[in-house]
Amino acid sequence: METISENKLIDKPQNVKLADLRNPVESHLSAFKTFYRKELSTNQFLLDQMVRYLLKMKGKELRPILVFYAARLFGEVNERSYRAATMIELLHTATLIHDDVVDDASTRRGLLSFNQVFKNKASILLGDYLLAKGLLVSLESDEFELLKIMSKAVKAMSEGELNQLKASKLQNLTEEKYIQIITDKTASLLAACCESGASTTASTSSEVELMREVGLNMGIAFQIRDDLFDYSSLKTGKPSGNDILERKMTLPFIAALEKTSFLDNRKWRKKYRKKQKTRTEIEEIITFVNEKDGLTYAQTLMNKYSEKSIKLLKTLPQSQERTDMERLITYITTRKK
Repeated sequence: METISENKLIDKPQNVKLADLRNPVESHLSAFKTFYRKELSTNQFLLDQMVRYLLKMKGKELRPILVFYAARLFGEVNERSYRAATMIELLHTATLIHDDVVDDASTRRGLLSFNQVFKNKASILLGDYLLAKGLLVSLESDEFELLKIMSKAVKAMSEGELNQLKASKLQNLTEEKYIQIITDKTASLLAACCESGASTTASTSSEVELMREVGLNMGIAFQIRDDLFDYSSLKTGKPSGNDILERKMTLPFIAALEKTSFLDNRKWRKKYRKKQKTRTEIEEIITFVNEKDGLTYAQTLMNKYSEKSIKLLKTLPQSQERTDMERLITYITTRKK
């Protein structure tokens, strides 16, 4: 069985690359890395070894990029912008480490995951340490506004993860519940990126709130794109069908169920609910979702949120910085991993 091709998934121009998006903020990213490493420095031996390993796990740095893009819309990137980016990255990395423990993951960013190298207890403690460092970055500089933004994001992300855990057991997820979960667990952090970045340079609270809404809609589109990868033949860094294997109900499957009879709905839910699935069963589910246009529906909704994000952004005056942000939003829904 052949999974859906990339051409069928995406109908937008695919000329936006992350490398190009880094260019406008490359100098800021370089300064951020110095700031970030300084905050992570420690004399505790085991912690130092873990931090060194952490710094090897180079990611796309999408979230710091987003912080700087949001800041540039209203002024010059400054020290507060670097603090915001550092707090976001500490928070994001802590959640990834905790997620790997919960999911018993074996790899992260092409390397063995922390829980494989340092075991679960040490990994959880490192995640706690990173969260504590994020708090200290804000408190030591009296950045109470940034702390409030980050705290709201942590609360939402925790609630989203718990709700997804409950939904995966009950297998009763609706589209409305799905959107709420991904709004909390994923979009809330991208919203915090935009909100915190803007708060370091914007002159009005309405501008900061606008950027939060831009980030929230962008984040929903980001997660739907991630969920589409599970039904794609692309080499995305995670196995095709991984969400299906872990019984995480996502939008393509939910949308496909809406087009079935009562009896077929029960049959496919039962198949999805199985704890142990063969590769053949995973492929049957992927075929079912294809045939019921679940992917098309998910892509349409993804584009809707992406377009809403850009529409909100267009209420700001035209500028190169706004154009850069629009390209970043386009990248979110056309990226290949």
